[in-house]
Amino acid sequence: LTALMAITACGSSGTSTPTGNTTELTVWHYWDGNNAQAFERLAKDYERTHPQFALKVVTVPGADLLTKLQTAAASRTLPDIAIGDLVWVPRLAGTGRLADLKPHIPASTWNDIYPEMLKFGSSGGKQLSIPVSANTLAMMINTDLYAKAGLDPAKPPKTWEELSAAAAAIKDKTGKPGFELYTQPGDSGEGVTWNFQVNLWQAGGEFLTPDNTKAAFNSEAGRKALGFWVDLIREDASPLGPWGAFEKGAAASAQEGSWMVGIWKDKPPFPFAAAPIPYPADGKPATNMGGEQAVVFSTSQHVKDAAAFLGWFSGQSLGWSKATGFLPTRQSVAGSADYLGSLDPLMKPFVEALPTARARPATPLYPQVSMAFAKEVEQAVHGKKTVEAALADAEREVNAILAAG
Repeated sequence: LTALMAITACGSSGTSTPTGNTTELTVWHYWDGNNAQAFERLAKDYERTHPQFALKVVTVPGADLLTKLQTAAASRTLPDIAIGDLVWVPRLAGTGRLADLKPHIPASTWNDIYPEMLKFGSSGGKQLSIPVSANTLAMMINTDLYAKAGLDPAKPPKTWEELSAAAAAIKDKTGKPGFELYTQPGDSGEGVTWNFQVNLWQAGGEFLTPDNTKAAFNSEAGRKALGFWVDLIREDASPLGPWGAFEKGAAASAQEGSWMVGIWKDKPPFPFAAAPIPYPADGKPATNMGGEQAVVFSTSQHVKDAAAFLGWFSGQSLGWSKATGFLPTRQSVAGSADYLGSLDPLMKPFVEALPTARARPATPLYPQVSMAFAKEVEQAVHGKKTVEAALADAEREVNAILAAG
């Protein structure tokens, strides 16, 4: 066991040794720890039930996987299958090396997957990826701070207006901000953009046009969402600074990812609860989605067989979600008594948000777009630009990126 763990820690492990009668499929992914072990177990299950196949599972650090795949695409040394962050799919599609999975996986599988998740891999009638894990955002609450402010954490705010009132009460009673916003772009901008998109969608707006060729956020909904952020900061209801105040107990609530429930499961830093993200009284619920998607490369000699494995893997959504804490990609699983009966109650708001989860724009230019947008949001929340000027400048920057291609 020690030797096997050492091999895994080095980044590569094969689930079995192929013989002359087996077809070997190579899979690259970036999962580690419990998630990697759960995937290894499923790979071995597949080999037991499909003895004609051997799976060579290779773990690549998350910071290196996309670059390694792009390099391999240029040198034609790609694996059969790769599993990575869903926002990578458009960039991998840009290599021209992704196979269409739609003909090789039953329609019943595609119909059971949340439609919004399929947008990342949808291109010209083809489906270039299949979702294999999901996560969403919800609001997490420091129940101690809520109680100290005389608020009932079991009755969290449901609207922006209620959130603003609660934040003011918390600041008055505890001296701490009531709701943390993500205000620093960092090295990617995505923390700001990923969180802001939720409020934009809630207000009825869109981030880009449907064809992803122009910005769409400089709208009445965009001004309303960014104005909401600016007001929270101006009222001292949200801190300006590096992300992490809520996680340190220095803010009463924040939008957090479903993975935080698992991270805090054994040793939470303080008593906490989870709730749906508040939305404007005249708006609608929305959240952002994350997770991993799998692709098959057209350079593989076993495209059909690789796609069949991924179809099988998608069918293991119940056991996979239970083992890893990822949210299901299959609608039938997310609503099943078996899954819901085993669910940590703290995960309920994240699961209930799945039908309202939205996809970020599926364009290979998204990383540049996200950074340009986040920098302008930063200007607005610091009071260096008005909401209108920040959105207009962001629109100009983003349109230039999209036009340049």
